Amino acid sequence: MQETKIGIVEDEMIIADGIRSVLRSMQYNVPEPCCDYKEAIAMLQAEQPDLVLLDINLGDTEQDGIAVARYIRDKLDMPFIFLTANSDAGTLARAKTVRPNAFIVKPFQREDLYAAIEIAMHNFYSADSAAEGKPARQYIFIKEGGHFHKVNFDEILYLESDHVYVNVYTANRKYLVRTSLQQYQEELDEKIFVRIHRGYIVNKHKINSIAPVYLTIGNKELPISKKYREALLGEL
Repeated sequence: MQETKIGIVEDEMIIADGIRSVLRSMQYNVPEPCCDYKEAIAMLQAEQPDLVLLDINLGDTEQDGIAVARYIRDKLDMPFIFLTANSDAGTLARAKTVRPNAFIVKPFQREDLYAAIEIAMHNFYSADSAAEGKPARQYIFIKEGGHFHKVNFDEILYLESDHVYVNVYTANRKYLVRTSLQQYQEELDEKIFVRIHRGYIVNKHKINSIAPVYLTIGNKELPISKKYREALLGEL
Protein backbone atom coordinates (compact mmCIF):
# COMPACT_ATOMS: atom_id res chain seq x y z
CA MET A 1 0.00 0.00 0.00
CA GLN A 2 1.27 3.47 -0.89
CA GLU A 3 0.23 6.79 0.62
CA THR A 4 -1.39 9.24 -1.78
CA LYS A 5 1.37 11.47 -3.17
CA ILE A 6 0.63 15.16 -3.74
CA GLY A 7 2.94 17.56 -5.57
CA ILE A 8 3.06 21.29 -4.76
CA VAL A 9 3.98 24.03 -7.26
CA GLU A 10 4.11 27.36 -5.41
CA ASP A 11 6.64 30.19 -5.82
CA GLU A 12 6.23 31.60 -2.28
CA MET A 13 8.17 29.07 -0.25
CA ILE A 14 6.68 30.07 3.12
CA ILE A 15 3.23 29.32 1.74
CA ALA A 16 4.49 26.14 0.06
CA ASP A 17 6.02 24.88 3.30
CA GLY A 18 2.79 25.67 5.15
CA ILE A 19 0.73 23.71 2.64
CA ARG A 20 3.18 20.83 2.82
CA SER A 21 2.94 20.75 6.61
CA VAL A 22 -0.87 20.70 6.47
CA LEU A 23 -0.89 17.91 3.87
CA ARG A 24 1.55 15.81 5.88
CA SER A 25 -0.67 16.21 8.95
CA MET A 26 -3.43 14.66 6.81
CA GLN A 27 -1.14 11.66 6.12
CA TYR A 28 -0.40 12.54 2.49
CA ASN A 29 3.05 11.89 0.99
CA VAL A 30 4.39 15.27 -0.15
CA PRO A 31 7.68 15.69 -2.08
CA GLU A 32 9.73 18.89 -1.91
CA PRO A 33 7.66 21.81 -3.26
CA CYS A 34 8.58 23.43 -6.60
CA CYS A 35 8.72 27.16 -7.28
CA ASP A 36 8.80 27.45 -11.08
CA TYR A 37 7.94 25.70 -14.36
CA LYS A 38 11.28 23.95 -14.80
CA GLU A 39 11.30 22.51 -11.27
CA ALA A 40 7.64 21.49 -11.63
CA ILE A 41 8.25 19.48 -14.81
CA ALA A 42 11.25 17.75 -13.23
CA MET A 43 9.18 16.89 -10.13
CA LEU A 44 6.28 15.55 -12.19
CA GLN A 45 8.59 13.27 -14.15
CA ALA A 46 10.57 12.04 -11.14
CA GLU A 47 7.86 11.74 -8.47
CA GLN A 48 4.76 10.95 -10.58
CA PRO A 49 2.35 12.32 -7.95
CA ASP A 50 -1.28 11.25 -7.76
CA LEU A 51 -2.46 14.87 -7.64
CA VAL A 52 -0.81 18.30 -8.01
CA LEU A 53 -1.59 21.61 -6.28
CA LEU A 54 -0.71 24.45 -8.66
CA ASP A 55 -0.33 28.15 -7.98
CA ILE A 56 -1.27 30.03 -11.16
CA ASN A 57 1.16 32.92 -10.64
CA LEU A 58 4.73 31.60 -10.60
CA GLY A 59 6.46 34.90 -11.30
CA ASP A 60 6.75 34.13 -15.02
CA THR A 61 4.01 35.46 -17.29
CA GLU A 62 4.59 32.75 -19.91
CA GLN A 63 5.63 29.64 -17.97
CA ASP A 64 3.17 29.98 -15.12
CA GLY A 65 0.94 27.45 -13.37
CA ILE A 66 -1.38 27.27 -16.34
CA ALA A 67 1.58 26.27 -18.52
CA VAL A 68 2.37 23.50 -16.01
CA ALA A 69 -1.28 22.43 -16.12
CA ARG A 70 -1.17 22.32 -19.92
CA TYR A 71 1.88 20.03 -19.73
CA ILE A 72 -0.01 17.75 -17.33
CA ARG A 73 -3.02 17.60 -19.65
CA ASP A 74 -0.87 16.93 -22.74
CA LYS A 75 1.71 14.53 -21.33
CA LEU A 76 0.47 12.97 -18.08
CA ASP A 77 -2.58 11.35 -16.52
CA MET A 78 -3.21 12.95 -13.15
CA PRO A 79 -5.61 15.47 -11.57
CA PHE A 80 -4.56 18.96 -10.51
CA ILE A 81 -6.04 21.75 -8.42
CA PHE A 82 -5.35 25.44 -8.91
CA LEU A 83 -4.48 27.45 -5.79
CA THR A 84 -4.46 31.19 -6.45
CA ALA A 85 -5.07 34.61 -4.96
CA ASN A 86 -6.34 35.78 -8.35
CA SER A 87 -10.03 35.08 -8.94
CA ASP A 88 -10.70 37.73 -11.56
CA ALA A 89 -12.61 36.88 -14.74
CA GLY A 90 -9.49 36.85 -16.92
CA THR A 91 -7.64 34.39 -14.68
CA LEU A 92 -10.67 32.13 -14.43
CA ALA A 93 -11.11 32.17 -18.21
CA ARG A 94 -7.49 31.09 -18.75
CA ALA A 95 -7.74 28.45 -16.03
CA LYS A 96 -10.82 26.90 -17.64
CA THR A 97 -8.89 26.18 -20.85
CA VAL A 98 -6.87 23.45 -19.11
CA ARG A 99 -9.84 21.90 -17.26
CA PRO A 100 -8.63 21.90 -13.61
CA ASN A 101 -10.15 19.31 -11.30
CA ALA A 102 -10.78 22.02 -8.71
CA PHE A 103 -10.03 25.70 -8.06
CA ILE A 104 -9.30 27.11 -4.58
CA VAL A 105 -8.91 30.81 -3.85
CA LYS A 106 -6.32 31.88 -1.27
CA PRO A 107 -6.51 32.23 1.65
CA PHE A 108 -8.27 28.92 2.20
CA GLN A 109 -9.16 26.74 5.16
CA ARG A 110 -7.66 23.33 5.88
CA GLU A 111 -11.12 21.77 5.47
CA ASP A 112 -11.56 23.37 2.02
CA LEU A 113 -8.23 21.98 0.86
CA TYR A 114 -8.98 18.51 2.17
CA ALA A 115 -12.44 18.41 0.59
CA ALA A 116 -11.13 19.61 -2.79
CA ILE A 117 -8.37 16.99 -2.82
CA GLU A 118 -10.61 14.09 -1.85
CA ILE A 119 -13.36 14.99 -4.32
CA ALA A 120 -10.90 15.61 -7.17
CA MET A 121 -9.16 12.30 -6.48
CA HIS A 122 -12.39 10.36 -6.29
CA ASN A 123 -13.85 11.84 -9.47
CA PHE A 124 -10.66 11.48 -11.49
CA TYR A 125 -9.86 7.91 -10.48
CA SER A 126 -13.43 6.60 -10.59
CA ALA A 127 -14.77 4.16 -13.15
CA ASP A 128 -16.31 7.13 -15.00
CA SER A 129 -12.80 8.43 -15.70
CA ALA A 130 -11.80 5.11 -17.25
CA ALA A 131 -14.83 5.33 -19.52
CA GLU A 132 -13.46 8.55 -21.01
CA GLY A 133 -10.79 6.60 -22.88
CA LYS A 134 -7.89 6.99 -20.46
CA PRO A 135 -5.23 4.26 -20.43
CA ALA A 136 -5.98 1.31 -18.17
CA ARG A 137 -4.41 1.87 -14.77
CA GLN A 138 -2.82 -0.75 -12.55
CA TYR A 139 -4.00 0.52 -9.18
CA ILE A 140 -7.08 1.57 -7.28
CA PHE A 141 -7.67 4.16 -4.59
CA ILE A 142 -9.30 2.68 -1.50
CA LYS A 143 -11.04 5.13 0.83
CA GLU A 144 -10.47 4.29 4.46
CA GLY A 145 -11.66 6.76 7.05
CA GLY A 146 -10.76 10.20 5.76
CA HIS A 147 -8.07 9.15 3.31
CA PHE A 148 -7.58 7.49 -0.04
CA HIS A 149 -4.84 4.85 -0.20
CA LYS A 150 -3.25 3.88 -3.49
CA VAL A 151 -3.13 0.08 -3.79
CA ASN A 152 -1.62 -1.64 -6.82
CA PHE A 153 -3.72 -4.37 -8.40
CA ASP A 154 -0.92 -6.90 -7.95
CA GLU A 155 -1.08 -6.34 -4.17
CA ILE A 156 -4.73 -7.40 -3.95
CA LEU A 157 -5.40 -11.09 -3.22
CA TYR A 158 -9.20 -11.10 -3.26
CA LEU A 159 -12.33 -9.12 -2.41
CA GLU A 160 -15.15 -10.36 -0.22
CA SER A 161 -18.70 -9.03 0.01
CA ASP A 162 -19.88 -8.33 3.56
CA HIS A 163 -23.48 -7.03 3.39
CA VAL A 164 -23.16 -3.32 2.48
CA TYR A 165 -19.36 -3.49 2.75
CA VAL A 166 -16.49 -5.04 0.79
CA ASN A 167 -13.38 -6.47 2.42
CA VAL A 168 -10.31 -5.95 0.25
CA TYR A 169 -7.50 -8.34 1.22
CA THR A 170 -3.83 -7.81 0.47
CA ALA A 171 -0.92 -9.88 1.78
CA ASN A 172 -0.39 -7.43 4.63
CA ARG A 173 -3.78 -6.08 5.61
CA LYS A 174 -7.53 -5.85 5.06
CA TYR A 175 -9.51 -2.76 4.02
CA LEU A 176 -13.20 -2.38 4.84
CA VAL A 177 -15.04 -0.26 2.28
CA ARG A 178 -18.70 0.75 2.24
CA THR A 179 -19.70 -0.19 -1.31
CA SER A 180 -20.98 -3.15 -3.31
CA LEU A 181 -18.86 -5.89 -4.85
CA GLN A 182 -20.40 -5.17 -8.25
CA GLN A 183 -19.43 -1.51 -8.01
CA TYR A 184 -15.85 -2.44 -7.16
CA GLN A 185 -15.67 -4.97 -9.97
CA GLU A 186 -16.33 -2.19 -12.47
CA GLU A 187 -13.17 -0.40 -11.30
CA LEU A 188 -10.88 -3.45 -11.49
CA ASP A 189 -8.90 -4.71 -14.47
CA GLU A 190 -10.85 -7.65 -15.91
CA LYS A 191 -7.58 -9.11 -17.20
CA ILE A 192 -6.45 -9.58 -13.60
CA PHE A 193 -9.62 -10.10 -11.55
CA VAL A 194 -12.40 -12.65 -11.98
CA ARG A 195 -15.69 -13.25 -10.15
CA ILE A 196 -15.89 -16.76 -8.65
CA HIS A 197 -18.96 -16.39 -6.45
CA ARG A 198 -21.60 -13.78 -5.71
CA GLY A 199 -19.53 -12.91 -2.65
CA TYR A 200 -15.97 -13.12 -4.03
CA ILE A 201 -13.68 -11.65 -6.67
CA VAL A 202 -10.11 -12.95 -6.88
CA ASN A 203 -6.81 -11.96 -8.43
CA LYS A 204 -6.16 -14.71 -11.01
CA HIS A 205 -2.42 -14.38 -10.51
CA LYS A 206 -2.73 -15.25 -6.80
CA ILE A 207 -4.61 -18.56 -7.21
CA ASN A 208 -2.63 -21.55 -5.89
CA SER A 209 -5.03 -24.40 -6.68
CA ILE A 210 -8.57 -25.13 -7.86
CA ALA A 211 -10.83 -27.88 -6.55
CA PRO A 212 -14.37 -28.73 -7.71
CA VAL A 213 -16.11 -26.27 -5.38
CA TYR A 214 -13.35 -24.01 -4.06
CA LEU A 215 -9.96 -22.53 -4.85
CA THR A 216 -7.08 -21.55 -2.62
CA ILE A 217 -5.15 -18.32 -2.32
CA GLY A 218 -2.39 -18.79 0.20
CA ASN A 219 -3.97 -20.83 2.98
CA LYS A 220 -7.46 -19.43 2.38
CA GLU A 221 -10.17 -21.53 0.72
CA LEU A 222 -12.71 -19.50 -1.28
CA PRO A 223 -15.96 -20.98 -2.67
CA ILE A 224 -16.59 -21.31 -6.42
CA SER A 225 -20.21 -21.29 -7.54
CA LYS A 226 -21.43 -23.25 -10.56
CA LYS A 227 -22.48 -19.98 -12.19
CA TYR A 228 -18.88 -18.74 -12.35
CA ARG A 229 -16.81 -21.94 -12.51
CA GLU A 230 -16.85 -22.38 -16.30
CA ALA A 231 -15.94 -18.74 -16.87
CA LEU A 232 -13.13 -19.02 -14.30
CA LEU A 233 -11.60 -22.07 -15.99
CA GLY A 234 -11.91 -20.35 -19.33
CA GLU A 235 -10.01 -17.34 -18.01
CA LEU A 236 -7.20 -19.56 -16.71
